[in-house]
Amino acid sequence: MSEHYYTRRPGVAHAETSFSVTLRGMDFRFVTDAGVFSRERVDFGSLLLIEAMEIGPADTVLDLGCGYGPIGIVAARLAPQGFIYMVEINERAAELARRNLEANAIANAEVRVGDGLEPVAGIAFDAVVTNPPIRAGKATVYRLLDEAHAALKPGGSLWVVVQNKQGAPSMKRKLEALFGNVEDVARQAGYRVLRARREDKPKMGD
Repeated sequence: MSEHYYTRRPGVAHAETSFSVTLRGMDFRFVTDAGVFSRERVDFGSLLLIEAMEIGPADTVLDLGCGYGPIGIVAARLAPQGFIYMVEINERAAELARRNLEANAIANAEVRVGDGLEPVAGIAFDAVVTNPPIRAGKATVYRLLDEAHAALKPGGSLWVVVQNKQGAPSMKRKLEALFGNVEDVARQAGYRVLRARREDKPKMGD
């Protein structure tokens, strides 16, 4: 099986490139490299998620699987009084994300390397945003969703983008079982952005 981007240390040779893009009406420049997800442009799923996600100005946000950083960096601009934690297992992508924070003058965010939410254990979030690593397999993706649910504050939201052909219906069922609620907030070109809110309402009889 060929190596995929959900890998701690990509073995593929470096091939850095960069591009500029406007997201949410703001201009950004990103450095990318071989061995990271969607190196030539911000992928359509991430674009759809970036446009749909609702981030408050003082929110504490987790970009879970940040890659080289576009989702978390936009979130940081949307939350000037908040703070964004960006977690990535791929060490090459994480280093690019750090460089992109600096290149885009983002001071209210940091990148941590590790698997899932282990690098941010003990932190509670107003929002978790993720374009999950589908190629890593359903067991890995569902574990990440479980961890994200546990880390959200009551009333906090998990925002996930997924393609229909890569399991959007089963993803929606998983979120419904986990959160008790899920809604489609955007659909385009075979992609869906799903939002689930942590309600933490007491159950009858508790």
